[in-house]
Amino acid sequence: MHASEPVGHGLSSLLGHDTFHGRHLGPNPADEGHMLAELGVDSRQRLIEQTIPANLRLAAAPALCAPIDETGALRELAEIAARNANWRSYIGCGYHGTITPEPIRRNVLENPGWYTAYTPYQAEVAQGRLEALLNFQQMTIDLTGLPIANASLLDEATAAAEAMAVCRRASRNKNDRFLVDRAVHPQVLAVLRTRAQWMGIAIEVADADALGETFDPGSVFGAYLQTPDTEGRVRDFTPLIARLKDAGARVAVGTDPLAALLLKSPGAMGADVAIGSAQRFGVPMGYGGPHAAFMSADEKLVRMMPGRVIGVSQDAAGKPALRMALQTREQHIRRDKATSNICTAQALLANMASFYAVYHGPKGLLRIALRVHALTRLLATGLAAQTGLAPRHAEFFDTLVFDSGEKTREIIDRARAVHINLRVFDDAAGEPCAVGLSLDETVTLDDVADLIGVLAGEPCDREALARAAEALDVEPGDLPAAMRRTDAVLTHPVFNRYHSETEFMRYLKRLENRDISLVHSMIPLGSCTMKLNAAAEMAPVSWPQFAQLHPFVPTEQARGYAQMHEQLGRWLADITGFHSVSFQPNSGAQGEYAGLLAIRAYLQAQGQGERDVCLIPSSAHGTNPASAQMMGLRIVVVACDARGNIDLADLDRKLAEHGPQVAALMVTYPSTHGVFEASIRDVCAKVHAVGGQVYMDGANLNAQAGLTSPGHIGADVCHMNLHKTFCIPHGGGGPGMGPIAVAEHLAPYLPTHPCAAGHDDGVPRTVSAAPYGSALISTISWMYIRMMGGPGIRMASEVAILNANYMAARLSPSFDVLYRGENGRVAHECILDLRDLKSRYGITAEDVAKRLMDYGFHAPTLSFPVADTLMIEPTESESRAELDRFCDAMIAIHGELQAIAAGSMAAADSALRHAPHTATELAGEWAHPYSREQAVFPLPHVREAKFWPSVKRIDNAGGDRHLICTCPPIADYE
Repeated sequence: MHASEPVGHGLSSLLGHDTFHGRHLGPNPADEGHMLAELGVDSRQRLIEQTIPANLRLAAAPALCAPIDETGALRELAEIAARNANWRSYIGCGYHGTITPEPIRRNVLENPGWYTAYTPYQAEVAQGRLEALLNFQQMTIDLTGLPIANASLLDEATAAAEAMAVCRRASRNKNDRFLVDRAVHPQVLAVLRTRAQWMGIAIEVADADALGETFDPGSVFGAYLQTPDTEGRVRDFTPLIARLKDAGARVAVGTDPLAALLLKSPGAMGADVAIGSAQRFGVPMGYGGPHAAFMSADEKLVRMMPGRVIGVSQDAAGKPALRMALQTREQHIRRDKATSNICTAQALLANMASFYAVYHGPKGLLRIALRVHALTRLLATGLAAQTGLAPRHAEFFDTLVFDSGEKTREIIDRARAVHINLRVFDDAAGEPCAVGLSLDETVTLDDVADLIGVLAGEPCDREALARAAEALDVEPGDLPAAMRRTDAVLTHPVFNRYHSETEFMRYLKRLENRDISLVHSMIPLGSCTMKLNAAAEMAPVSWPQFAQLHPFVPTEQARGYAQMHEQLGRWLADITGFHSVSFQPNSGAQGEYAGLLAIRAYLQAQGQGERDVCLIPSSAHGTNPASAQMMGLRIVVVACDARGNIDLADLDRKLAEHGPQVAALMVTYPSTHGVFEASIRDVCAKVHAVGGQVYMDGANLNAQAGLTSPGHIGADVCHMNLHKTFCIPHGGGGPGMGPIAVAEHLAPYLPTHPCAAGHDDGVPRTVSAAPYGSALISTISWMYIRMMGGPGIRMASEVAILNANYMAARLSPSFDVLYRGENGRVAHECILDLRDLKSRYGITAEDVAKRLMDYGFHAPTLSFPVADTLMIEPTESESRAELDRFCDAMIAIHGELQAIAAGSMAAADSALRHAPHTATELAGEWAHPYSREQAVFPLPHVREAKFWPSVKRIDNAGGDRHLICTCPPIADYE
């Protein structure tokens, strides 16, 4: 309820709380009336009629659920969360209990200054999180012993799959065989099998220890090994890696970051690539995610690495400055030549992990590693002393496996009786034969005593255990010297400086202050939907009932998650007009991949597996052709006409040429050009007529929800960016989540998982490490939909379209809007045409983007989908006042262009060319023809809340020529 709305009569009108959509939506009723008048319409309904073709509009919003206030929604979700059982989990398998330091939880995870920022494409206003990500890279480089690292990947299993692709591309061996050690985590092997199936790769699973002289290392293009492996065994792969590399193969090694404090690094073993999960560095398990994976590599492979690499360059004043390296920041710019479709990373979680390393420092991390290993040794020796039961492997870090044979079921029953989860191993007949357990930093001496009691079948002598603990040498003398780490790690000052909480808190705040986020101003990025991430939606992320669950607990311990996912899945199915939903894809690009995987599996089941052509409009986001290429599809580009719509004549030609081979059309709707194309149903029908399927990219679902739907339009599958339409924050470049919704005929081909009961049918369709992807953050979207309800979801889409059209109307006298629909309307975003600026003024679209920083704004999407344009998406959460502030800034910039055209200002020495301006340069000599006032306070509103860029314009090209992705001395960038 807005303040201008009447309260009504009777006590009943005061008994409820404010409706949430009244807080989520930016414009109040009076502002909305003004904006509609500006557009010449008398209602939102009339505007929608002019924007969305009549045959696509839904008669009513999906029923979903009735709106509810924040307090009621939180209470309801708390009741659901209570159905989860927080047992003590020692399952391991790549997921571990961890302690999130309170300064990180309160100042990063729960701080909108960190979680509402966008991917650092405009580096000048992203120096804080770029430094945190650079720290993550330095941490990864040190721990893995390899010289180049990226700024995070989605999870450990997909990182292993990316490593396989790097090995294939870099190998001298051009065969199709890839060796995988049998003792890798099962979810890693499952994702490797899925990726390999459609990339034409044959996975060879073997025992790395049993590869004798008869093994020909030249018969494989690469290998994936793991230490410590899924059974906890620690191994030195140096001889095997040398054999493989001598024969021309490339080798990737999976590792554990905490174990790396004690053990010989993959780099020291000779590995080409190292990967792993940083989850145990302060990031809750969250029933599977989100967690940051890491990857490091030999320097020669840097341009083959997927994901983003943060590099060190310098700004226009010669000061060191950070930015994403162009050639690696998003490999999908290669489009159909890509070997990866990575778009969203895990920036927020990588930042948390890097801050965990900063907080503890090398001494603190070593202490944690030694403690975990010592407790594991104590458990092994205590159990052996009490029962004679010895672990399967003599060399271990934190994980033990016991061959318990016929006693396994008894052990499981005893564990369950005291609410303990162990990992269970089955024999060839599917009968339990062994138990495993992994310790972590949360484990106490009492926990060890409980575990001994469970395994031994009789109470542990706790006093004797305490005496043994006191006598135990914490130095890991049980590990052979050849396996021990000998080099120093984390020696950079950043990991050794901020160990008092006061200094650490100030460091976090200093970095936060260097970044523009939604706490400062709107972030009008087209195709990115930077809307409100409400505090009430974020609150459940920190609830232990959701945050502390291991992803592989028995289903009866995750009934709360099951109920929440069932409700959310039903709502998303109704919103998209589809039958079923899978939450496994943990990014939008993963959703694309999973959707195409379902299509290919379906066609294969219909005896049409030979269909391998994917039609993609020329305007499509780069992840579309990249995902199609990864699925083994041949990309055929469909042209767009002068209005930005799919060229139907060209589509007909491509269908006539490739009809029997067409597997799918990938299409974004509204189009990437920000228009509701009237022909979209005809497009879908044409593809179906030749036997193909229609995949709809959900990037622009924020213009559809409640008004139309992919199913209503005629698609067969779509992904949903929960980090866009459904309010999960972007986190400075991730987390993301991209579940897919499918029509009924595709439902049997949704992703499966080997570690989820009833989710594995033996067919490789696992796309992420955890069965439900980044399950923890799906609570955010549940809260959003529960509070908005069906009518609120529809209203949000209407207001998003209203805001975009209002901005287009205000800006069109100064900048041409490149594409419009048949009635002159845009969808939820619009493209400003700046392509003539260089010829008319000597100014570029990039100059405009940088000048906006002086006005306190992050630039809109630059040069996508059309070069030298700005794509603006205001979202429904921004008020008219904020829309006007941005429009005023753009209109003022237009005025600066006119000054150049009139000859009163030279382009080469204009505020546009020298933007952004920093506080530092104001104190020095001022040689510009424009004033300091014009440089930094170009409009009155800027003075009210000035955001100061910390660096001037960055030399990206110079940084790419001299790529540095490790931390320079602190003094260089402080």
